[in-house]
Amino acid sequence: MTLSNLKPAAGSVHKEKRIGRGQGSGHGGTSTRGHKGGQSRSGYSRKRNFEGGQTPIQMRVPKRGFKNINRISYTVIDLAALEALANKHGLSDIDYTTLRKLRIVNREDRVKILANGELMRPLHVSVHAFSAAAKRAIEEKGGTATVVE
Repeated sequence: MTLSNLKPAAGSVHKEKRIGRGQGSGHGGTSTRGHKGGQSRSGYSRKRNFEGGQTPIQMRVPKRGFKNINRISYTVIDLAALEALANKHGLSDIDYTTLRKLRIVNREDRVKILANGELMRPLHVSVHAFSAAAKRAIEEKGGTATVVE
């Protein structure tokens, strides 16, 4: 065997399927698309979840749950983040207006303080909500945790 007489294994190379090039090619006429119907026409593409007319899975499976329109959602801020803010900007009083000025929360956000991290000094914090552990941690350091509406 030499480079000059190498050839691919039998059956591994297939003849290219040239569509729409006359009847003699075996793929002329309807060009393997059959007669009439959407799939025979140009520009046709099947809908994403189309299952051949059978009711699709997303319609067969029942809906679950709901979205409570009265739900109050909070932007959460950790004690570690409060400590970092206090250090960076030299703050001892942190309230909603301060957080707005520093662009930490948006106008429509309600703020809740969580007890992740640790405080090193007393802070006077007034926001919409506190976790019990966060309130305890702030008050243990000599600060105050005030809930505003």
